[in-house]
Amino acid sequence: MLGRKPRLASQPSPDRRRFLLRAGTLCVVASNFPSLRSFAAATATATDRGEAGATVPDATSAIGRASGAGPASAAPKVLRFVHTHTGETLTAAYSDGSAYDAECLAAVNHLLRDFRTDEMHVIDPALLDLLYDLQVRAGRDAAYEIISGYRSPATNAMLRRQSPGVAEHSQHLLGKAIDVRLAGFPTKTLGEHARTLARGGVGFYERSDFVHIDTGRVRFW
Repeated sequence: MLGRKPRLASQPSPDRRRFLLRAGTLCVVASNFPSLRSFAAATATATDRGEAGATVPDATSAIGRASGAGPASAAPKVLRFVHTHTGETLTAAYSDGSAYDAECLAAVNHLLRDFRTDEMHVIDPALLDLLYDLQVRAGRDAAYEIISGYRSPATNAMLRRQSPGVAEHSQHLLGKAIDVRLAGFPTKTLGEHARTLARGGVGFYERSDFVHIDTGRVRFW
């Protein structure tokens, strides 16, 4: 594990906002969508339920599990994404190293929505930290190509009918999983790095050329 995880700062201080702006744009999205501030406020108080009926922590609870400020000199964490199904792109400075940015988390929630049904879900911030650490290990500042993020129960059931390899209680249902590749980087090697970190489930799909990464229990396939 790489130190203590950052807390949520729903109302960034002017100094912290200037710091993020010096590091890069807070959140740059290639497509327009309704008020991220409104969605951030909504997800901060909402409680979602997964297919199995287990309560999924709301945005505030998810951040609460990662409470505690990191070093004052911690570097900002920036991720770039391109969605292979919708064509949307996002550059998100989602954390300054000591606190998460609520507006950027909301943008990530939107980007990783179920693109088939347009349903959104809170994405586990620990998943973003895992992607960031993988990017550092790979030594490649490139965009993650998203194959799948959040899945609604209806979409997961549909995919299960098409393939026995889709889990009934998938971590995708909980906003804790993502299927990705890193542009210009060997996908198999990306999966090996994820296994080395051992912070959740990792599956390498050679034929489709992507890695499944989640923040559930540690397991490999």
